[in-house]
Amino acid sequence: MKLRIGVVGLGNDWDTRYKPAFRALADRFEVRAICEPVALRADKAIRDFDACAVDGFQALSRRPDIDAIFVLSRGWYGELPVLAACNSGKSVYCTEGLDQDLETAASLKKRLESSGVTFLAEFPRRYAPATARLKELIATHLGQPKLMFCHSRVAAQRAGLNGRSASPQRSPMSHLIELADLCRYVMGADPSSVMGVAHGQENADFNGDYQMMSLEFPQPGNDGAVTTAQVSCGQYMPGDWPEAVTFRPPPEFQVACEKGIAFVDLPSTIIWFDKAGRHMESLDSERPVGELMLLQFYRCVMSLLHKPSGLEDAYRALNIVLAAQQSYRQGKRVTLGTDL
Repeated sequence: MKLRIGVVGLGNDWDTRYKPAFRALADRFEVRAICEPVALRADKAIRDFDACAVDGFQALSRRPDIDAIFVLSRGWYGELPVLAACNSGKSVYCTEGLDQDLETAASLKKRLESSGVTFLAEFPRRYAPATARLKELIATHLGQPKLMFCHSRVAAQRAGLNGRSASPQRSPMSHLIELADLCRYVMGADPSSVMGVAHGQENADFNGDYQMMSLEFPQPGNDGAVTTAQVSCGQYMPGDWPEAVTFRPPPEFQVACEKGIAFVDLPSTIIWFDKAGRHMESLDSERPVGELMLLQFYRCVMSLLHKPSGLEDAYRALNIVLAAQQSYRQGKRVTLGTDL
């Protein structure tokens, strides 16, 4: 059975991630309608999938031939497309999760839960083949993680001719939310406390050119012992220095465990060491991340079971980042409640 979808905003990854994934999964997805403010991009996407153009996300959500809404770029819409989907009882796939203040996120979470629709926030790192393999190695060879280092290095936004950003980019908060979710996913638990550090900020905001969070995860069955995860996002390199951004990037994810250590280059390479020596695994033959995320969404919707895990994961990761902001402002580590 095909899932009939409408797309709100094509975003920056349409050509490289979503269009190939929809074509590869044509037996499961059918792109019926597209709402995109840039006419040239909309026309091309419409021709590619023989879809129709829709002038607004409200009209798109109300169409009877649409089963789910893919919000691939919220732009200036904010959370409005998600609310429109809730009002129409349509499932939602959202690339930017709950990247906003806690009050707005809590209100949106409550609305999603009351509507009963399936909601999946996009976390590509979680679904990467190398992440799945790391989880297997932790369970079979490496043992309990003791230290984790998770870093995202991206170029600062470049100003266009009008002084604004030349192209929309993800905010530092969205990067940190995804990295926090990755640590939670690998550990299979929530952190007990967080410490936030920032550089290049203004007005004590946790939004400068470098942000770091130190998370502590209690180790199961080992009273008092914790696993420490250092999560950071750096935007300190100018956007017009592309060679500097890509020069010797550190492994995006490093995990030191009881019986070994792993270096993960997402999405598909993992190098790990134990007493036997060095092991390198390339998972390029696995399905691309875009297809894996779409398949996850398909299973959630078509199973006829309401699965709030995607919503809970996004909300918990947001709470961690907001607690790190609080920690930075107060200058001390913040304890996280069991319910975050």
